Amino acid sequence: MLGLLASPALATPMKSVAAPAKARWETLPDPPAMPEPLTHGEVEVAGAQLYYATYGVPTGEPLILLHGGLGNSEQWGGQLPTLAKTYNVLAIDSRGQGRSTRANAKMTYDLMASDVIAVMDKLAIKRAAIVGWSDGGEVALLLGIHHADRVTRLFALGINYDEHGSKSRGSRTPTFQAYAQRCRADFVRLTKPANPGRAWDQLVDGLLPLWREPMSITKAQLATISAPTLIADGDHDEVIVLDQEREMAKLIPNGKLVVLENTSHFAMWQAPDDVTAALVDFLAK
Repeated sequence: MLGLLASPALATPMKSVAAPAKARWETLPDPPAMPEPLTHGEVEVAGAQLYYATYGVPTGEPLILLHGGLGNSEQWGGQLPTLAKTYNVLAIDSRGQGRSTRANAKMTYDLMASDVIAVMDKLAIKRAAIVGWSDGGEVALLLGIHHADRVTRLFALGINYDEHGSKSRGSRTPTFQAYAQRCRADFVRLTKPANPGRAWDQLVDGLLPLWREPMSITKAQLATISAPTLIADGDHDEVIVLDQEREMAKLIPNGKLVVLENTSHFAMWQAPDDVTAALVDFLAK
């Protein structure tokens, strides 16, 4: 044994072994930068200032982008350049997030849906295709239910309709932790609060009840959605139960489902071309 330990061959330092590459669904790439908007501004709603920006073809069909919780409209950087070639795109920062202020109102998905309608009214948009991811997808779903006359098509990525569609502890995964850090940095950059830590904590506290007690939409309400609807998600979503999304696609009369392989809740960044292709194909039909 001593001879073996003294052997020159065995005494040679071991080469370091590279860590195995992460699967695509375990990564969190940065979205591309957004192009300069054609126009931008704010709409005042019940004391809050809601930021919006427009892109693309002014005479094209209206299309509204709704981002995920804690985020901002820049999350659509991977999809916007293609959409802007055809559509009159309106990107909105949800209440209290991005460049939009909150006022003192309690944060609810219903309130965010009414905010979207207020921006549409201000900009004289009668009807539009609604595209939402995560929290933005939940808002899109409510628009399809309660404002059917304002919605032409509905694309929702990474959503559920009640608590049975949520996975426990999914938000503790590395991708979600990295997402929260990114959102915090964006929030400070865009809002420039006097006390960044306090402002961020207030935003998180305002949104936590929405995530801890998911809204409860009934199957009967899903059956009232008249707009053609595409439910999409990654096959490795950290927080959403895919079986419930399959159910949603069946309950919505004109509903369909697209499952994006080797992606998670963040498919729009992990596979931007796949998400964009699914979106463009759906909107063109």
